Amino acid sequence: MAFLLAGLLAVAAFAQDLPPDAAAGSLKGRPYSPYADRGFPTQVFFGDTHVHSALSADAGGGGTTLMPRDMYRFARGEQVTSNTGQPVKLSRPFDFYMLTEHTDGMGVITDIIRGAPNIMSDPDGKRFHDAFAKGGDDAKEASIELIAKFSQGTLSQALLYQPGTSGYDNTWRDLVQAAEEFNTPHVFTAMIAYEWTSLVAGDNLHRNVIFRDGPERALQVVPFLMSPPAGSADPRDLWKWMQAYEDKTGGDVLAIPHNPNLSNGRMFAPNDTFRDGEAFDVEYLKTRQTWERLLEIQQTKGDSETHLLISPTDEFADYETWDWANLDVSAANADAMIPYEYARGILKEGIRFEAEQGVNPYKLGFVGGSDIHTGLTTGDDANFFGAFTWMEPSATRATTVAKGNVALDISYKGWQYATPGPTAVWATENTRAGIFDAMERREVYSTTGPRITVRFFGGSFAPEDVHTRELARVGYTKGVPMGSDLIAPEDGTAPSFLVYALRDPIGANLDRVQIIKGWVDPATGDTREQVYDVVWSDGREPGADGKLPDVGNTVDLTIPSWTNDIGAPELGTVWTDPDFDPNVHAFYYARVIEIPTPRWTAYDAVRFGVDMPSEVKMITRERAYTSPIWFTPSTD
Repeated sequence: MAFLLAGLLAVAAFAQDLPPDAAAGSLKGRPYSPYADRGFPTQVFFGDTHVHSALSADAGGGGTTLMPRDMYRFARGEQVTSNTGQPVKLSRPFDFYMLTEHTDGMGVITDIIRGAPNIMSDPDGKRFHDAFAKGGDDAKEASIELIAKFSQGTLSQALLYQPGTSGYDNTWRDLVQAAEEFNTPHVFTAMIAYEWTSLVAGDNLHRNVIFRDGPERALQVVPFLMSPPAGSADPRDLWKWMQAYEDKTGGDVLAIPHNPNLSNGRMFAPNDTFRDGEAFDVEYLKTRQTWERLLEIQQTKGDSETHLLISPTDEFADYETWDWANLDVSAANADAMIPYEYARGILKEGIRFEAEQGVNPYKLGFVGGSDIHTGLTTGDDANFFGAFTWMEPSATRATTVAKGNVALDISYKGWQYATPGPTAVWATENTRAGIFDAMERREVYSTTGPRITVRFFGGSFAPEDVHTRELARVGYTKGVPMGSDLIAPEDGTAPSFLVYALRDPIGANLDRVQIIKGWVDPATGDTREQVYDVVWSDGREPGADGKLPDVGNTVDLTIPSWTNDIGAPELGTVWTDPDFDPNVHAFYYARVIEIPTPRWTAYDAVRFGVDMPSEVKMITRERAYTSPIWFTPSTD
């Protein structure tokens, strides 16, 4: 891609081809100031890569009134009034923000709500206008119906605004202009972005498309959409649009798939569902690898790291799991779909493709995104304003049925939505270029809410390396960062990994750091995985089964709160894979687990004085996921 850093493509043994200052082996002969002349990323920035205002039909139709400029003010730390009239403010501003309005029907919801003549002359349009005007449950049900009709391809063409119409084009121009108004380099970065809203029979194939560029390039195009005649549901056509954009403007763009857990196995299917199930060819694998370098691993509609059917021995696998149906609840989920719906299974499938066809299309770094449709990204459990306007704080939101399908006997409630976490990027500066380049080289990670700081390097490290306070210099000098490739030396030496995590300054202590490994067994062709506890708090010793004793629980649900009497504020180590095979492709990523803390439902119970049903989860184990590092045998 246009600005992909060359350092990621020039890995020799365990050393990345970085500027000379990063390759210095000692302090001798260097400037006395250890911070002078550094050429590697030293700052971590937190932001949201996926959020909606009232301009998205499923937000505005459901009662959201906050518009893009309201959202930017909120994201940079100002207090605003929520869609239900409640004051709301973040504990800390975001460093960057990406407003990703749905492409299909862009601009139509404002016309539906105001009752534009072209809308009122269409039966679907008038019916939706009347329902949205009533508000409350009528608006909520109408919003769900709108999504369902769009998902199944039965929505009136009059409600599918196309590029070239004033509603569509004017909305895009205003979105770009709003981002430009609030973009303040080095202080608050407002990226230009949109959400390509592809659905096939209700199966989610959405991608968020992120621009590196400003309006001078972004306004040379309009977003690609799903609906014909201008759009397509096939990701191949999105990638063609992306290539055409870069060719035309000289800009740079990337796509981020999200919610594979709502795709019923289609988003990362093992064969081509758009070509009658035929096998993917190498050109497809390479093209996908080029444009899709990241995966949104968690958001308010569930966590997509792993599942108990993929990782039955992983005690932390069943976390905020959504596994009952596709996006519009029109088709139930099945066990056979699960490996293609969660990051760990998807990464293993990528290793399989590489072993069989020489290309890994799923070298995916991890980002977080809220997918909040209130205009309010609130990821703190004590400050959660819900995924939709009907979910803003109230005594009944946790037990309200969100969506369901009576025929399939499937439904879910408000309490099953999760507080979403931010994306964290390791960048040289807080600018559009700095944030984008970090994402493109996959030097990013996701948390489920807290602002945990994590560094993860693979290379050739000594145990004492973790004790330096110039951890990054050691990491870049002797290895590669998260998101990179490792190439083995010819002597077959096992790689070592340097990992360090620091708790959120206003959050909970850390329980442990784990490294997850995945590979394909060359003898059987089966995918394998292993979870290693590599460093932990409180001097615990693993039991006979190799498992660590539980860290404990200080949560008091009557307040609700917790104490940091257990856990550790920071954890770090150098770890070497004890089961390393120099002839086997593998991936490694770090997972950081916090001590138990109250979930958002616990705060609701106390603040509204309600007794939650026993099914409602009240305690959570927040976490962070680093982007993987991929090991490649030297003989390849």
